[in-house]
Amino acid sequence: MNGPSAVPPRLPERSAGGQTGAATFAIPPSVQNVESLRHQIKQLEEQLSKATSIPTASPVPAATSTTETASSKLGAAFHFQHDSGSSGQAQVVTRSVMHKTRLFGQSHWIHGITLVGDLLEIMGPHLQDEASPAVQGVQKSKSLARIIKAQRSPPWPSPPTAELPAKALADELLDCYLRTTETFYRILHVPSFRIGYDALWTSSTKPDVAFLVQVKLVLAIGATVYDEQFSLRSLAMRWVFEAQTYLSGPEFKARLSIQSLQTGLLLLLARETADVGSEGVWISAGELLRSAIYMGLHRDPAHLPKRTFFAAEMRRRLWNTILELTLQSSLTSGGPLLLSLHDFDTEPPGNFDDDQLLALDPVPKQEYAFSQTSIAIALRRTMPVRLAVCKFLNDCGSRGTYEETLRLDAELRASCKELRRTIQTYRGPSPSQFEIRIVGFLTQRYLSSLHMPFFGAALQETAYAYSRIVVVESSLRIWRAAYPSPLTLAAPSERDDLARLTICGTGFFRAFTFLSSFSIMVELRAQMLEDDSLSIRPDLFSVLEEAKTWNLRCIEAGETSMKGYLFTCVIAAQIDGLMHGLANEDFPPLLAKAAENAGVVCRTLLGEKVAQGRKHGPADGLDLSLDMPSATGEDWDFLAPFIFKKHSVAAQTVMLPLAALKPTGSTLASLTVALGGFLNGFNTGSVGAVTVMPQWGETVGSISPTMVGITISAISLGGAVPSFFAG
Repeated sequence: MNGPSAVPPRLPERSAGGQTGAATFAIPPSVQNVESLRHQIKQLEEQLSKATSIPTASPVPAATSTTETASSKLGAAFHFQHDSGSSGQAQVVTRSVMHKTRLFGQSHWIHGITLVGDLLEIMGPHLQDEASPAVQGVQKSKSLARIIKAQRSPPWPSPPTAELPAKALADELLDCYLRTTETFYRILHVPSFRIGYDALWTSSTKPDVAFLVQVKLVLAIGATVYDEQFSLRSLAMRWVFEAQTYLSGPEFKARLSIQSLQTGLLLLLARETADVGSEGVWISAGELLRSAIYMGLHRDPAHLPKRTFFAAEMRRRLWNTILELTLQSSLTSGGPLLLSLHDFDTEPPGNFDDDQLLALDPVPKQEYAFSQTSIAIALRRTMPVRLAVCKFLNDCGSRGTYEETLRLDAELRASCKELRRTIQTYRGPSPSQFEIRIVGFLTQRYLSSLHMPFFGAALQETAYAYSRIVVVESSLRIWRAAYPSPLTLAAPSERDDLARLTICGTGFFRAFTFLSSFSIMVELRAQMLEDDSLSIRPDLFSVLEEAKTWNLRCIEAGETSMKGYLFTCVIAAQIDGLMHGLANEDFPPLLAKAAENAGVVCRTLLGEKVAQGRKHGPADGLDLSLDMPSATGEDWDFLAPFIFKKHSVAAQTVMLPLAALKPTGSTLASLTVALGGFLNGFNTGSVGAVTVMPQWGETVGSISPTMVGITISAISLGGAVPSFFAG
């Protein structure tokens, strides 16, 4: 038999004591070589393990995780997952919030609201009483909000039509889009788009539906900054519905194209600005990301089959924009990023103007020369650290230690400093004020979000004082970017696109503008509670009244929720009471009155919106009454964490919303009739037994069996009528 023997060589025997006995034969050289190789491999593995392992001075203690449930009659239950004890952290940090079917990570705005839980607990007795003016105001405002949403919601499905606004209006909406969104989210090749756009009014041929959908989405996004009232909201929503209907068709392979990716990006932005399913943008952004990966956009065109320079550069631009929207949606929704730097190798877009891409062999501009893509390129350089911040806040495996927070803070600050230096050194055409402010807004938002988990702890312990400073200063910069001081505007009538974007739009810019003002109010409140009113900064104190005005302007522009204005008024009332030295027992009625007054103001504004909608005719079958439902709906669930009874998960206590225990009037009527039917049936069913009892003979006397049968039948037939209605 050729080759090695099928029987392995016999190894030396061991004695009972573990010593090797005398070998019956010598170990072959080949076996010695194998053993030597195994030993060398083991040594190399140990050396590799030591070289690649992360040295630690001492083992990090595992964080203690607890879950707390909060519920109230105003909404469904909230479940808070807290961590404490990790890496010496003494304070409890909320890692996630579960509400209904959604899980919010640390970057979601709901984590900021938990900082004023004690304030709303003071209002608990007033908010538990359904007859209180504050609760009545909440319920009536919610009813008006439902009517407004139904009035302006287009029918579904809404197939795309060839209808477009007047050319003059469309041109202005296009200009609104190009000077704002397209400057930092590069999606279109503007010269090519304009050629097709102009042809819609000059060509007699039937327009391409796919391009027509793109045009309408561009106009819908531009309508957000067209005026301060978002007067074209209903039209923008209709265009979004048409695009959503178009993309929901069953043509899956046909959607894997550059044009479809452009349309998908525009649809995400339009949904967020027009508030059409804006809370689900993170889900749709994930689908768009995977479509782009399926098409190979995550690989640089240099590694793919050769294509034109124009096509290669457009792929880089689109991939860069998809990355930005993925980051933005993760930060807004609190959802995990599900993306890392190792998942792609596509280079940043080149420093080209759009006209240059039409040349055969274009040469990019110098790094210091400003182009139509410069802002997108500058933001791309900060993407690694911004991506790390998103993963730190929202990834399931993130430990979220304070040491890691400080490390990321240093990296983020260095990256932002380099970004500012780059923008300041541009030559030739310079960035617009909108572009400069939007860059500051974006970068400060990541800095504030990074420290927000420790903001609550910083109000109690000096160990986290740095996070308190960072959150307050970053929030003030964000607020001033979105709501500039009148002294910073060149003229009172100057158009402010970023301010309009935060007031008229929803999602990223609206949410974080509100959270920035809210964080400043929490800081002012904390200073007053610390009896440090003499050190209150005027620039922070001015935000109180400005925030009220800003929230009212949001409602005037079409926002249907009053929660932002309500919170602002309540916290402002508490701060005012602290400044005047009110006693503790004076605060509950003061805060309840502030909430009541806020409800009156919002009901007036929402009522005007309903009246405007009725001029155009309500939707068919729409109930426009103000009858209040048993539950106030999801928009008011944010109050649940603060008007509640806390329950430990360890106790396995099941919390049910009070609305589930409160049957409607029709249910009570059915139960009453059913109970009557049961009692009647029980009574008639016992007649047969009664006729044979001694008391029957003593009372009625002796009757024939025929009469007994007739008597029982008459009683039973009489009970059939109520039994029928009981059924």
